[in-house]
Amino acid sequence: MGNAITESTFTFKGQKSVYNGKVRDVYTLDNGLLVMVASDRISAFDHILPKGIPHKGQVLNQVATMFLKATEDIVPNWLIGTPDPSVAVGYACDPIRVEMVIRGYMSGHAAREYKAGKRMLCGVPMPEGMKENDRFPVPIITPATKAEEGHDEDISREEIIAQGIVPEDIYVQLEEYTRALFQRGTEMAAEQGLILVDTKYEFGIRNGKVVLIDEIHTPDSSRYFYADGYEERQARGEAQKQLSKEFVRQWLIENGFQGLEGQTMPEMPSEFVEVVTERYIELYEKITGKSFERADTSDISLRIQKNVDAFLEELNH
Repeated sequence: MGNAITESTFTFKGQKSVYNGKVRDVYTLDNGLLVMVASDRISAFDHILPKGIPHKGQVLNQVATMFLKATEDIVPNWLIGTPDPSVAVGYACDPIRVEMVIRGYMSGHAAREYKAGKRMLCGVPMPEGMKENDRFPVPIITPATKAEEGHDEDISREEIIAQGIVPEDIYVQLEEYTRALFQRGTEMAAEQGLILVDTKYEFGIRNGKVVLIDEIHTPDSSRYFYADGYEERQARGEAQKQLSKEFVRQWLIENGFQGLEGQTMPEMPSEFVEVVTERYIELYEKITGKSFERADTSDISLRIQKNVDAFLEELNH
């Protein structure tokens, strides 16, 4: 099994600051660029699991890169290049503090709210008579505020505008981009025999324009079902076959952990870590239609440092 990178302590030329997210470490340079390292950390229930998942960062980075390139005609994005399988370099933008969540199907958080008797999510009505994993007549946008710490909070379009989080004209543009990106993601998923169930997009402002930032359509930010057998499973009331990290959450639940007070994170046996790696590689191959080439993991930190240094050097010339 390959090695995993769970923490990064790089020093890049012109480095000003480092932000360590749950999965990504973002290095800000003094020339207005960001170096985003996709680590092999894995999080669930807002907790980072104790072991890294070999090749997971590479999977996320390469899936996100493919979709960013495939949607450049819809909305400009932050990406300049990927000097290393686990690294993206792009422009620093002022992040918009709203996550644009879009749902084509009644699944996950929406299904839990629906089961609890709610028929309104983020100010958007959900039709009566639906069951879990049914398709919405039209995809619904259910935004969330980006929390610095802890859980993101559901918020409605009206609240976003009233609180002045985003001006109305910009928010309308975010909704248009979100629908167009989801449509493209849905079409690309269908070509691979998949259903894009729900996903989230993050945007920023660069030179006064809205820009797509972070990752898109990855298994960490999206839920996919297998299209084959979807209707039959719905008709029989069975669970859908998913392509997401839901199986990791299931394993944690079975081992008594849901991120609640007083619960202890279970120890992940290496066999399970290996299973998670294989599942992420399967995700990559299913979503992209390409076979996965495992990067050399003998010394990941050295590989990243060399690749990024050479790329930045090239950019400066």
